[in-house]
Amino acid sequence: MATSDYDVLVIGAGAAGMMCAIVAGARGRRVLVLDHANKPGKKILMSGGGRCNFTHTGTTPANYLSANPHFCKSALARYTPWDFIAMVDRHRIAWHEKTPGQLFCDDSAKQIVAMLLAECARSGVRVETSVPVSNVRAHGDGFMVDTPQGHVRCASLVVATGGLSVPTMGATAFGYDLARQFGHDVLPLRAGLVPLTLSGKHQEHYADLSGVALPASASCGSASFGEAVLFTHRGVSGPAILQISSYWEPGRELLLDLMPGIDPAQWLIDQQHERGAAELRTVLGDGLPKRLAQRLCELFFGSRPMRQYRDAELRDIGERLAAWPIVASGTEGYRTAEVTLGGVDTDGISSTTMMSRRVPGLYFIGEVLDVTGHLGGYNFQWAWASGHAAGQVA
Repeated sequence: MATSDYDVLVIGAGAAGMMCAIVAGARGRRVLVLDHANKPGKKILMSGGGRCNFTHTGTTPANYLSANPHFCKSALARYTPWDFIAMVDRHRIAWHEKTPGQLFCDDSAKQIVAMLLAECARSGVRVETSVPVSNVRAHGDGFMVDTPQGHVRCASLVVATGGLSVPTMGATAFGYDLARQFGHDVLPLRAGLVPLTLSGKHQEHYADLSGVALPASASCGSASFGEAVLFTHRGVSGPAILQISSYWEPGRELLLDLMPGIDPAQWLIDQQHERGAAELRTVLGDGLPKRLAQRLCELFFGSRPMRQYRDAELRDIGERLAAWPIVASGTEGYRTAEVTLGGVDTDGISSTTMMSRRVPGLYFIGEVLDVTGHLGGYNFQWAWASGHAAGQVA
């Protein structure tokens, strides 16, 4: 079979891979990007409801989970959200800020993929899809990679294969297997930014509330996120739950503040003074979704006219509303997870270049690394920043 030569081979035509290719190509490097999927940027296309939450202007290293929380600092400092926004503006892609810091395309995520492909073309980068890689090995001072179309010889090999989330988009463990092949450790993998499931009586309590949503604050240990919570047939979802899922593990306590921003105990006492004849379920229905208020009273609080409650009883109810336990049994898994927690151990990777400390010329970028962002554009910013860091040297 024929052998082609490139300076840089990037495996994975996602956000990180294409950014790396653009930067390397602009340096005059001969770059090839291969992806086994049938089109580039599949996760970009599905993100943000098809509008791509392409960055977060408030990005800081504190928005990432990693066994080494310092690893992401260098790349993030050298390629900021404003650098990516400048590229988006240059391509005249209209965008808006949905919630503070979260930026989305006005029109379609397709514009971001088109922009990246246009930048690749401008940098002389070749992007090929539907090309699976079957074998990778060290070869001389570089690498030899086997594909159905032939062999590719390269000086620098960049692994931008992503994680295990959303297997229907073509996610595989290839990048992790490759890392192990070259002597790298892979830290335990699990689904992140994912709905949580309930079982037994805990599911029975809430299953028919599916579709009920409310603003709440979800906390697990020292981590806490205040956004919407959504009840589902199988458990709980919504942004607050997706965020806290990255910190939760089976057996860990998960608490919801069902009335964030107020003191529920004091609110109930105030309501008692103003509406002594009203039943608790009616009063709670004004502070919570009515169906949820009804269910809490049915199962846990009972319901009497407010005047019949002692202050101590109302304080107890208020304290429970501020720290309501959700006993999750698991997650919905990679099928619906937005990211994969864990990954290639950053101890073996340079934080400035993303190059392996063990194998010269081998790079790991994006989600395949043990760096996972919060919900809201942070994972894309890590893709851009890590891809940019590798592209400057690969």
